[in-house]
Amino acid sequence: MTTDYTPRLFAGDDDIRAIGTGLLARTLPREAWTHEAHLGACLWLLSERTDIDIDAEIATIISRYNESVGGVNDDTQGYHDSITRAYVAGVRLFLSETAETGLSARVNAMLRSDVGRRDWPLRFYSRELLFSVPARRGFVEPDLMPLPKPLGAGG
Repeated sequence: MTTDYTPRLFAGDDDIRAIGTGLLARTLPREAWTHEAHLGACLWLLSERTDIDIDAEIATIISRYNESVGGVNDDTQGYHDSITRAYVAGVRLFLSETAETGLSARVNAMLRSDVGRRDWPLRFYSRELLFSVPARRGFVEPDLMPLPKPLGAGG
């Protein structure tokens, strides 16, 4: 796993909403698109933008954002489908278990939790599979253990 790090926490709800709206509008500065921003935007999308079908749209949202800031989505860089979908599963699990109600309180608690760790997907995937081209370009099922599902979720 990776070295421990201290996550950059959010001061308030408006900071998270600004990241989410900037992602959707493709106006978020590239340097603001951090690990914490990815997870904060995901939690915001899942909890406050229920009009967006995350499972159907997340790849397009992030890929188009990446391109808007000069990034490339190819076999070695940019959007990574399996990592993204692993974190979406983790954020859903976290939301189903947390007692926190405020947006920044939930995001900050998640960033401090196991789900917020940069190496969290490696609990489910071998490094070789997770960082493979097929895993980047499309979702591949984990090879170590299934991704968690919130209680009551089907499948």
